[in-house]
Amino acid sequence: MAGSRPTKILSVKDQIAEQLRSDIISGDLAPNTKLNEKELAERFGLSRGPIRDVILQLTKEGLLISKNNVGASVNSVLDTSMQKLMINLRRNIEVYAIEQLHGSLTEKDFAELDKILDDLQGAFENEDYTQVTKVDISFHRYIIYKAGGDELVNIWYPFVMRMRLNYKRITSGDACVNEHRLIVEALRSGEVSKATKAVKANIR
Repeated sequence: MAGSRPTKILSVKDQIAEQLRSDIISGDLAPNTKLNEKELAERFGLSRGPIRDVILQLTKEGLLISKNNVGASVNSVLDTSMQKLMINLRRNIEVYAIEQLHGSLTEKDFAELDKILDDLQGAFENEDYTQVTKVDISFHRYIIYKAGGDELVNIWYPFVMRMRLNYKRITSGDACVNEHRLIVEALRSGEVSKATKAVKANIR
């Protein structure tokens, strides 16, 4: 079961960043919403220093935008042409990752990917679409990290997070999970071309 995995201990700043990501992904913090450091500090019971650190982190991820003398706000929705560009850039990175793996994933890796897909199925069953998004991202991040470590993740991550600000593709739970299972099956069988095709079909 996915729940048998050890719980990752997050720092207070990481917990706040994760909560704000959830608020943005869910739409509770809508695009262009201005963030107030003082209000966030009061909400989380912290000084403004750690809040600034979190804002900087989320700005690097592409979820927030910061301007001098204006402060930070939730990034705006991409227009159609920019969204297409983001999709193409993300696809290129993920295809590159697939090609770099060279059959290096172990049975332990495949077991972890299967567990992530169990979590994805569970999130759909619970109709928790914020969690669906976060688990979906964690699936792709796992593959990216295995292919190129933190360096490749840091290139890829802002693209995937920026796309989530206006993610409109609605699919059923079964269809979404199956799209990801096709990627895993192709990787397990060492079929690079099949894996890249499955990745491209999933990112749209």
